[in-house]
Amino acid sequence: MNNQTLVIYDFKILYEILKEIESILSFKLINITKNENNKLSEFNKNHCLIISNKEIKDNDNIIVVNAQPIEISKLIETLNIKFLKNKYNGQSEINLGKYKLNLNSRKIFSNEKVLNLTERESDIIIFLKNSKKPVNISILQSEVWGHNSKLETHTVETHIYRLRKKIKNVFSDNNFIKSLKTGYII
Repeated sequence: MNNQTLVIYDFKILYEILKEIESILSFKLINITKNENNKLSEFNKNHCLIISNKEIKDNDNIIVVNAQPIEISKLIETLNIKFLKNKYNGQSEINLGKYKLNLNSRKIFSNEKVLNLTERESDIIIFLKNSKKPVNISILQSEVWGHNSKLETHTVETHIYRLRKKIKNVFSDNNFIKSLKTGYII
């Protein structure tokens, strides 16, 4: 069993059915009654789905099952797909201090503001974020662009300049990518 959890909210019959086949499920089962609804907020959204036969406000990870009868094999298939999507979405977001970079959409977020990035801009940010020390131009040329470091080009500087300008225009941040004597760093 993995760390994914299915919370069954106020749906006793479904819980009893799934409890009987729990050994073949790829997720953990938890039952919460209507009287325990304050417990719903305790569960990590990335690893948890909630299933109910009623709508629950302010929760994105809920599956409402109101059609009867329920075909269990299709329900389990739907749950497994939803768990996979949640896991994939959770892995596609990178924290960058006060920013979040979504690798799928190539967007960087801070508070309510969003900036669309090109693929190359995303690659630059990811490479700089993964580097523990400043990265010089020749390393960026070879690792991000695949260029021979002996070529004379201003591609890196131009991309960094444009990326900084975009970030400044949207987020008013002049220090997202810092330029040091030894290279660039986030």
